[in-house]
Amino acid sequence: MTIKTTHSVSSFGVSADDSKRDEYAVKVSPTVPKSVADMWESLAPELRQALIASELKGDSNGLLKQRDVSGSSTPTVMSRSSSNSFFEQNSSLGSSKEGNGFDVKHEKCPVSGADVTLTPVERAPKNVFAFTKTHLTEKSEVIKTPAATVTTTTKVVSTSRGWRNIFSLPISYDVNMVAHGTLLDPMNSQMLDATGVHPEGHNTRFAVVDAEVEKLYGSKIQEYFKAQGLELTTCVIDGGEADKRQKAVDTILDDLCAYKLRRREPFLAIGGGCVLDIAGMAACLYRRGVPFVRVPTTLLAIVDASVGVKNGIDYSCCVTDEMYKNRVGSFYAPSACLLDPAFIASQDQRNVSNGCGEILKLALVRSSDLFELLEAHGKVLVETRFEDETLKQSGVSSRIIDLSIQIMLEELGPNLWEAKLDRCVDYGHTFSKLLEMVDGADIMHGEAVNVDGFFCVVMSYLRGYIDMDTVNRIFNCMKALNLPTNSAHLQEELAWQSCKDAIEHRHGEQRIPLITEIGESICVSDITEEELARAVEMMAQFDH
Repeated sequence: MTIKTTHSVSSFGVSADDSKRDEYAVKVSPTVPKSVADMWESLAPELRQALIASELKGDSNGLLKQRDVSGSSTPTVMSRSSSNSFFEQNSSLGSSKEGNGFDVKHEKCPVSGADVTLTPVERAPKNVFAFTKTHLTEKSEVIKTPAATVTTTTKVVSTSRGWRNIFSLPISYDVNMVAHGTLLDPMNSQMLDATGVHPEGHNTRFAVVDAEVEKLYGSKIQEYFKAQGLELTTCVIDGGEADKRQKAVDTILDDLCAYKLRRREPFLAIGGGCVLDIAGMAACLYRRGVPFVRVPTTLLAIVDASVGVKNGIDYSCCVTDEMYKNRVGSFYAPSACLLDPAFIASQDQRNVSNGCGEILKLALVRSSDLFELLEAHGKVLVETRFEDETLKQSGVSSRIIDLSIQIMLEELGPNLWEAKLDRCVDYGHTFSKLLEMVDGADIMHGEAVNVDGFFCVVMSYLRGYIDMDTVNRIFNCMKALNLPTNSAHLQEELAWQSCKDAIEHRHGEQRIPLITEIGESICVSDITEEELARAVEMMAQFDH
């Protein structure tokens, strides 16, 4: 013998506060037969909600009346109602438009599968919506006995309410290529214009300046603003990776308070990538967000840190007693970026090579054209710090920088807040993080990215994605750019820990980019310890 029974449960106003307010839990007489339950489920969600609200409204004591349903032998169930008048009003949706003419929207929750009804609020109909969510869950239990098999199906209809606030944050910022060597020329108004329009008599400006930049260009920066009849207040901070800490952010915040920066007054951030990250963090925090202008002065900052919207600092955790790279930060866009490639000439060759590490990364995952330019001209560009007259006149120097910036913007622009975590621009940023954080390690960011990048090239070869000719071609290009291709610290333990950190950072999966050919890549999440060990072993076979 087979017996089937059905339980149906309804619950309303499921918030914790509602349950505290309700001082009753009422028994409903034995539940309806399956045919009636099926009919109820076939009704449109808004109609079911309207019927529920009508029933609640009609009972002045807030108690549901008991009704007998003949022929049912299932146990009694509990039902709870909310007497909140707002819920009653917003549950009565008889059509797709409210009385005020606003469209009612219907959708299905992608997480729970609940039917959601969104009703615009009159004073803010484009941004604020009162919602009701109706969720049906069904559970079946089969109990076998010697006499019969009993199948019990329990259906629970739950309804909740609340508000949804929708606001699309407008993000727009210009990345300006400044004519070579003209940014600090008083005849060029671009930097002045970027600091905004101010009331008459407001004759001061504020800038965060890299300590190295202050030594080289401090007087020229001051002269630029003096020529405009303005007084410049500067906050000078060190721009090394070891200085990328909360203390540096606090230094800027202190100086902003002393300067009394206005709410809509942009300040300048002039320096390398670390200074831009620190200043962006301070801009995000001060008065909950003030505009700032990025002026990168290194090749690495020009093609990387200045382009996106990420800011951050390294964090020393008191619980784990560890330092975490870029663990604290924000997505906060600059109001503008001013890029003058003439600053590159003030760097030494190692720093220029360091910047080329990020450019080569982009070439490997996105552009064979960019790779070929680096392959043919990279050595000369590094040696002359992008000042070779022939390459400048032919446009090669500017073409490499322009391509790098455009590729970064193409990848970051549609995914500024990194809703999509499979990102080819994360190439070289899985194992490099821990390499940079090794105590006493003498390795710069672009250098660590390149070591990571070649390690991933080796893994691509071991997986059969690329051949040895491609590996050697990439290796030779890296050496021509004077970039390191291996590190004594890149061992199996660090590599595996990097993969575990990637799983944490990239929400449960490794998502490690690997190239399938020069200019093309995929993200993989199945790298094993054994695979890493083989890659480490193969790395040792190259003449680094």
